[in-house]
Amino acid sequence: MKRISLNILALSTVLTAGSALAYSCPTDMKAIDKAMIGSSLSMADMDRVKLLRAKGETLHQSGDHGGSIEALDEVKDLLGI
Repeated sequence: MKRISLNILALSTVLTAGSALAYSCPTDMKAIDKAMIGSSLSMADMDRVKLLRAKGETLHQSGDHGGSIEALDEVKDLLGI
């Protein structure tokens, strides 16, 4: 019985963490959009930022929040945020 309780606790923790990560995507996208406005990146870097930002949003909308966070983290690194 104790083992079943621990498994249920572990599963609920994983599911809760996944939904918490899902909600960080929109916050990251807003921060990226704001940083893009005053950015002095080269045109090539800005094109990469826009591509990855769009990819992150698409992945978020499709439910792939891990992939979205990965793409958005790369954008944040490029923008220095």
